[in-house]
Amino acid sequence: MSPTSLAWVVLVVSGMFEAVWATALGRSEGFTRLGPTVVFGLALLVSMGGLAYAMRELPTGTSYAVWVGIGASVTVAFAMATGAETASLVKILLILGIVACVVGLKLVH
Repeated sequence: MSPTSLAWVVLVVSGMFEAVWATALGRSEGFTRLGPTVVFGLALLVSMGGLAYAMRELPTGTSYAVWVGIGASVTVAFAMATGAETASLVKILLILGIVACVVGLKLVH
């Protein structure tokens, strides 16, 4: 696997860990609950570390946009799947639009 391909894989995984830390942050209740706070800290380290690694090979703007797009999409999808947030056709279409933009950034790279 080329360094650039590996950077893309790491970036996608890091974006998923962004969703983990964002969800854990919400569940930590302002860092008053130990379990979610620990998950937040660990996922944050993995997510940021992966983003930093990917940015060695990929442009900053593209890396950040992909990382945030994946993190935001997965966070909202998980919240809707678990009932923490209401689902609607409009929300689903907008999330799919974010995913399409992430894929587009990969394709034009």
